[in-house]
Amino acid sequence: MGKMLQIPVFTQTMIWTLVVMTLLIGWYPSEVRAMLAPPVSTMPEPALGSNRAADLQKIQRVLESKVVQQRLEDFGLTPDEVTARLTRLSDDQLHQMATQVDALIPGGDAGLGIVIALLVIAILAVILVYLLGHRIVVTKEGESK
Repeated sequence: MGKMLQIPVFTQTMIWTLVVMTLLIGWYPSEVRAMLAPPVSTMPEPALGSNRAADLQKIQRVLESKVVQQRLEDFGLTPDEVTARLTRLSDDQLHQMATQVDALIPGGDAGLGIVIALLVIAILAVILVYLLGHRIVVTKEGESK
């Protein structure tokens, strides 16, 4: 029989911890972070506090952001067209849009999920190489064996 690979207890514990943590992270509902605006609630909001001027001002503040302006230009909309479309909205539609604007994050999470995924993959690759016993030997000339 060949050599049996003896894995230290600490290494086994670390491997199982990483496996469990990876599964827990995988079960985290990613759609919570990925949605553009929260879903419309089933309960109608009272229109007592809705003020068209305040709602329009809140939306205009968000539209002044360079990120939002660039995105609208990418869709082929000019600032005049956006303003014209906003004036055509009813009071209820404008209020609904103003309440949803608060939940928008124009910058997103800046790729944090991608960075975490890459780190997990790198850690798993290192552990796999360690467990399989492959070693990379670098000679003086810089060639790897």
